[in-house]
Amino acid sequence: MPEVSETAPDFTLPRDGGGEIQLSALRPKPVALFFYPRDDTSGCTKEATGFTALRDAFDKAGVEVIGISKDSVASHDKFVKKHDLGIPLLSDEDSDVCERYGVWKEKKMYGKTFMGIERTTFLIDGEGRIARVWRKVKVPGHAEEVLDAARAL
Repeated sequence: MPEVSETAPDFTLPRDGGGEIQLSALRPKPVALFFYPRDDTSGCTKEATGFTALRDAFDKAGVEVIGISKDSVASHDKFVKKHDLGIPLLSDEDSDVCERYGVWKEKKMYGKTFMGIERTTFLIDGEGRIARVWRKVKVPGHAEEVLDAARAL
């Protein structure tokens, strides 16, 4: 997992609505990059709608907000439409980016062990370095905390 002050691994991934986003092409804009387990589940919906609700504040701070999961672009399109999301969602179906960011982990739920995305957010500065990392994110208040850290860049 990349650590604070290290260069964020670059990637190009397909996004909801069509097209692709390349992380390095967003420079010098800082990026709040959040990895979430699955479209349209309660925690992930709350996280995505939380970031969407603060979209204007992130824009004013000059920060791009991007979500990544292993869901398909078609799944992202449904998720965005259903919840009127205003942030790009990228599809990492082969989990390459999730693995390079160290968020593809063994998880346990209801006595079962499985591989999944550990909810994690990276704040990447305008030079492409990791400025802050939130691991095992708890959703309530998270988008606001990321916004406060982004404003401090």
